[in-house]
Amino acid sequence: MSEILVVGINHKTATVEVREKLAFSKSQLAQALAFLRTLDEVYEAVIISTCNRTEIYSFGKDGESLLDATLIMLEKIKKIDPHTIRSYLYTYGQEEAVRHLFRVTAGLDSMILGETQILGQVKTAYADAVAADLVDSYFHTLFRLAVTAAKRVQTETEINQNAASISYAAVELAKNIFASLQGRTVMIIGAGKMSELTLRHLYEQGAQNVWVVNRNRGRAKKIAAKYGGRSEDFNNLYRCLVKADIVISSTSAPHYVLRAKDLSRIHAQRQGKPLFLIDIAVPRDIEPQAGELENVFLYDIDDLQAVVAENMDKRKQEALAAEKILDEEIDEYKKWFKTRAAAPLIAALHKKAEKIRTSHLEGTLRKLANLDEREKKHVVNLTRAIVNGILRDPVLRLKESALEANKDFYLNSFCRIFALEDFLDDNSQPSPEKAEDSMPQ
Repeated sequence: MSEILVVGINHKTATVEVREKLAFSKSQLAQALAFLRTLDEVYEAVIISTCNRTEIYSFGKDGESLLDATLIMLEKIKKIDPHTIRSYLYTYGQEEAVRHLFRVTAGLDSMILGETQILGQVKTAYADAVAADLVDSYFHTLFRLAVTAAKRVQTETEINQNAASISYAAVELAKNIFASLQGRTVMIIGAGKMSELTLRHLYEQGAQNVWVVNRNRGRAKKIAAKYGGRSEDFNNLYRCLVKADIVISSTSAPHYVLRAKDLSRIHAQRQGKPLFLIDIAVPRDIEPQAGELENVFLYDIDDLQAVVAENMDKRKQEALAAEKILDEEIDEYKKWFKTRAAAPLIAALHKKAEKIRTSHLEGTLRKLANLDEREKKHVVNLTRAIVNGILRDPVLRLKESALEANKDFYLNSFCRIFALEDFLDDNSQPSPEKAEDSMPQ
């Protein structure tokens, strides 16, 4: 009886310091897949490695040997003593492993619930395994169904429609204030990572003119260069504010960097243009009274976190609908898995039928030597159509029988009725005599 196993580590079970020890570089991934391919215990394998998770999916003889193979691979490729990381690892077998893959691919197991980047990462991991010749019919179908389920979650729910990070929340608020972000001027005060991340999201949404004001001019130039912008001396702060549409402030100053009275002075110069202020600093950079000025919209980190919290509640509600979609797709997987027991018999039936067809066809064509090539082709196609027509219903009934509780009886009976013993591949998995489901009922 073949089994599936996933061995993994993620943001829930380990710190980034531990996770990075198990992260695979591109060259290490190739080495790991090549090593797994040499092991008799492993029939198929896929490795997913991202900043938040590393997971090794394997299909083979049994769960215990797959776990041993995985730990040996980690020790060989990552130079890690398995005993030192064992407490951080989770393992899932059989139906748990399948459900875990579906949830991961749909973004339901991600740090940010419903994020869509993981779908592409799973597809890439699958493609790498295919290139390494580590994917056969089982993982081909399993991962195809997982991707299909994830796409359904994205299109049939709104789980990824609400901003679930501070930076995305800032972008969504900006889009509510401005009819369009196309061509908007963004000004950064300070050069923190959160500010840069928010800037990147704004830039991707159409904001184009970037000004970076920072006391460290070198850091300002570096960030500005990424987005085709320019850096400015800190003394020119208010001159830049006259032209800005969106301001992101994240400095380590112990006092306000922007004060309401100073902003009011440039109000006339701005000619009533809306000004969107995002204060991500703690302590705050922008005096709260600035938000009371006409056409000035001020949001601090608490405001953004409140938006994120509200949106996360919405995502959690959508996740319930997503889980139902996964249930439907997993049911399809279970049906497919059970019918796999019939596959060797179906192949044997077609093999026997083809042998009989070709044998009679050759004898008939020798007797009809006067037929031209076009006429011979018609005869060949006719024999194929007759055989396929006769086999269609038995094959369909065999697949249906594989879903029954007493499928072993039907499979063995089918084999005896059609005398397929001599046409079965000895290595067929599972064999009709010992056909068992490795998925729970």
